[in-house]
Amino acid sequence: MSFQEQIASHIWPLALFLFLLIGLITTMLTLPRLLGGRRHSRAVNEPYECGIVPVGSTHFRIPIPFYLFAIFFVIFDLEVVFLFAWAVAVEETGWAGFIEALVFIVILFVALIYLWRLGALDWRTRRQKLDLKQIDPR
Repeated sequence: MSFQEQIASHIWPLALFLFLLIGLITTMLTLPRLLGGRRHSRAVNEPYECGIVPVGSTHFRIPIPFYLFAIFFVIFDLEVVFLFAWAVAVEETGWAGFIEALVFIVILFVALIYLWRLGALDWRTRRQKLDLKQIDPR
C-alpha cells in the first residue's frame, strides 16, 4: 500500500463525517421552514412563560458587579478542575505533587484576598456605601 493510499484510507472517515454533518445541519435548518406554520399574530409574538403574562419592558439592566462576580466564579471554579485532577493522581504524585498543589492553593488564596481588598467582590456601589455611612456613621 502506497503512502497516498494510506492517507486516503485514514482521511475518508473524516470526509464522510463532515459530509454527514453538513447534511444534518442543512436538514435541521430547512425542514422546519418547510413543515412549520407561518402564523403571525399578536399572541404568537408575545413572550409567554409559565402562564404569567409579562408586565413592563423585557429590557432591563443587570449591574456590572454581577458580571464581575460571575467571572470570578468561573475563574475559581475552573481551578477546582485542576485540583480534582490532582486529587485523582495524589498517590502517584507523592509529596512533590502535594507541595505543588499547596502552592497552587496558596496562590489562589492570595488572589482571592487581593480581589477582596481591592473591593472587586463588593456588590454595593460608592453611592450605596455613602448612603450607608450617612445612616450609620460607625
